[in-house]
Amino acid sequence: MEEKEVILTKEGFEKLEKELNYLRTEKRTEIADRIKIALGFGDLSENSEYDEAKNAQTENELKIAELENKIRYAKIIDEKDIDTETVQVGNIVKVLDIEFNEEVNYTIVGSTEVNLAENKISNESPLGKALLGAKNNQTVEVNAPAGVMKYKILAINK
Repeated sequence: MEEKEVILTKEGFEKLEKELNYLRTEKRTEIADRIKIALGFGDLSENSEYDEAKNAQTENELKIAELENKIRYAKIIDEKDIDTETVQVGNIVKVLDIEFNEEVNYTIVGSTEVNLAENKISNESPLGKALLGAKNNQTVEVNAPAGVMKYKILAINK
């Protein structure tokens, strides 16, 4: 099975490594302690604390495997390689939503780093795809469930 490249900023990569380290150390220890305590309660067939702890252990190990996989296939975007001629992953793009006459700044990131509260949108999202490769003052169209939306690029920054 061919694995998909995971596009990350340096900051996003470091965040994944930090989370992976936490899950491998502190979280594993915490879960092991919960299992040990639950084993002290006796009969495992009716021991909900033990079942919950084992489920938490399984979830933790799955998350560790997922993060290891993302890190293994990570392509870190080097800030030196980001230019402001055309929109690319790593850029902060100021756009004008033509329908609402509203200016919005979006940071284009890989799918792993999406955070809508911080206006970090994926390069794989409809808007992200439409913006990629576009230039300053260009208008792009996005096919959205509500219909076609138009955005004019006002600025491209790092």
